[in-house]
Amino acid sequence: MQPDIIPRNTLYYTGSEQRYMAEAMEARRLSGDGSFTERCRAWLKLHTGCGEALLTHSCTGALEMAALLLDIQAGDEIIMPSFTFSSTANAFALRGGIPVFVDIDPDTMNISPDAIRKAVTPRTRVVVPVHYAGFPCDMDAIMDIGVEYGLVIVEDAAQALCSRYKDIPIGRIGHLVCLSFHESKNIQCGEGGALLINDLQYVGRALVLREKGTNRTAFLRGQVDKYTWVDIGSSYLPSELNAAFLLAQLEDAEHITKDRLRVCEAYHRLLHPLHAAGKITLFDRAAHPGGNGHIFWILTKSLQERVALSAFLRERRILSFFHYVPLHSSPAGRRLGKFCGSMEHTDRAFECLLRLPLHVGMAEEDIRAVTEAITQFYDNGQVSGRI
Repeated sequence: MQPDIIPRNTLYYTGSEQRYMAEAMEARRLSGDGSFTERCRAWLKLHTGCGEALLTHSCTGALEMAALLLDIQAGDEIIMPSFTFSSTANAFALRGGIPVFVDIDPDTMNISPDAIRKAVTPRTRVVVPVHYAGFPCDMDAIMDIGVEYGLVIVEDAAQALCSRYKDIPIGRIGHLVCLSFHESKNIQCGEGGALLINDLQYVGRALVLREKGTNRTAFLRGQVDKYTWVDIGSSYLPSELNAAFLLAQLEDAEHITKDRLRVCEAYHRLLHPLHAAGKITLFDRAAHPGGNGHIFWILTKSLQERVALSAFLRERRILSFFHYVPLHSSPAGRRLGKFCGSMEHTDRAFECLLRLPLHVGMAEEDIRAVTEAITQFYDNGQVSGRI
């Protein structure tokens, strides 16, 4: 009998999701901005320290709202890492902006501040740091660049809720911060997101944009006697069912984060001998603290080695994955964007990075099964035998 598959991720339920969703149904109010939306908003403001928090139907929607708020025009340049998901670029390309892809720091997989500085031109409007795997970017350096050149910082924090930069919660630093609650994230509701606003000049218009360009929010607050179409916009609200599910997850965020970090720490401890022997490269968690345990990855020495290792693990019913075809080399990236400088570290990450299974409640025996299989691959000469 074959052992059970060790999946990349398993959805975690707190036990309160069904109860909250039932409450939302009993209230007979399922459209957006009801009581559960408000409770999620309050949680996000309290735990991130942001100026304002607005739930959206996705992180993609939050990024699109950011592009609208900043009035991105054709030809405006937006600096971002190439090592990210398409939504980071799409949000700005939809407004006619030009994504400018730059390289990452090989130690963190996050955007390189030096690369940002070299990419700034008179047409640059925005910098979009992406907190890869939940590990914070060098926000001091990035905010300093923003001040020096008059740029807006929009954090793509899709993976970074409950992460901290120098003990500051992610969500409190950039002008605008975009979160994801997709089912692949630590805190999830199937599909969902949030736009956190720290530059409060954007709040009023953000409320209009997410309500189809109307002043409906002001009407519901008694600030106007009727609501009407006042600006461009779209429908960015999640339903109350999504918000009810999300609230249960947010309330258990401390446990979720702590348990995922437990798995990461075990992986690091058990795989460190391979790192010390120079067979793989591990992320230096001590040098770069503040992560939320979203992803645990290793770096192999080549694409061929990564492919061979992944196949070796799959034969043992262990699922592992690579990450991101770099946007600068993608068909749409070549057509809609441009890149600045060398992409050496981005290309290496694409070829050599391997993500290991990670989820809340992952059993110690599964963690050991993964690490023992990786150790066997290297100790038994599987590398040379498969390349």
